[in-house]
Amino acid sequence: MTRHSRITGIGVYRPQRLVPSSEIAERLGLSEEWIVKRSGIERRGYAGPDETLLMMASEAAINALEHADVTPEQIGCVVVATTTHLSQMPSLASQVAFTVGAHNAGSFDILAACAGFPYAVALASDMVKAGTADHVLVIGAERITDILDEDDPATAFLFADGAGAAVIGACESPRIGPVVWGTDGSRAGAVGMTGYWDPALRTDPSLPWPRLGMKGWQVYRWAISELARVAREAVERAGMKLADIDAFVPHQANRLITEELVRQLELGEDTVVAEDITNTGNTSAASIPLALERLLAAGEVTSGMNALTMGFGSGLVYAGQVVEIP
Repeated sequence: MTRHSRITGIGVYRPQRLVPSSEIAERLGLSEEWIVKRSGIERRGYAGPDETLLMMASEAAINALEHADVTPEQIGCVVVATTTHLSQMPSLASQVAFTVGAHNAGSFDILAACAGFPYAVALASDMVKAGTADHVLVIGAERITDILDEDDPATAFLFADGAGAAVIGACESPRIGPVVWGTDGSRAGAVGMTGYWDPALRTDPSLPWPRLGMKGWQVYRWAISELARVAREAVERAGMKLADIDAFVPHQANRLITEELVRQLELGEDTVVAEDITNTGNTSAASIPLALERLLAAGEVTSGMNALTMGFGSGLVYAGQVVEIP
């Protein structure tokens, strides 16, 4: 019998502290109304000193395992998508595996920025279908405030912290559609770090510390010109039509991008559109699972519905896929 894959559970961790746009606007010399109009963000979560990247990722993982009714011992691999694990080794995934008790699991991190979660889901889906693992724990986790320039008016109001996780398991019919992914390296300078981890940073205090930088207008123009095509192809490769999609859960980058994609795709009024960015901000690799969990918790979607997910970010990289909501 052919093995297929599905999401069996989802879990998240949201920081306790919510920072309103009014607080950031005052620091940047902007108006709160300008920030909300430009991004759709009214408040965002900032991790506190005790809310480490490992802690948030592990809590999200534990919640996903509970939702999936899967024990840590059943996990065959842990995959963490993150851009903010500020240590090249050991991997965050290995630490999460140990923390949650997945002692039989392989583990590794991936870096695909804001497309990290759908990239990780695609890898996990293939592992399950190939029989490499019966259950794979996928996590998107970020502490972007660790690399954020609080005085940069282009990024300071956008980004935030959080973690989301999903368990991918086997099933008898396809519940995770084929991924449509790719890279546009010609736009590599649109979003990324402002510098390298140069060894000279240790001895020359005048050198600027690398921070997150972005040319928002470049990302916006690229997204609205390229991503609708990717979304349509992902739906087609899943053997569906856009009318079959119950929910649209894109990376929560900017409400303006989401609204334009909804317009281009001509999604019906009965299609639920994730707008978690309003209360969570842009959490990069964590944004899609956080947004999906918010819809489930609010009862806006239910198990068995079809969701079109779409991630895109630094690279520029992108990935779209249709998944059945657990």
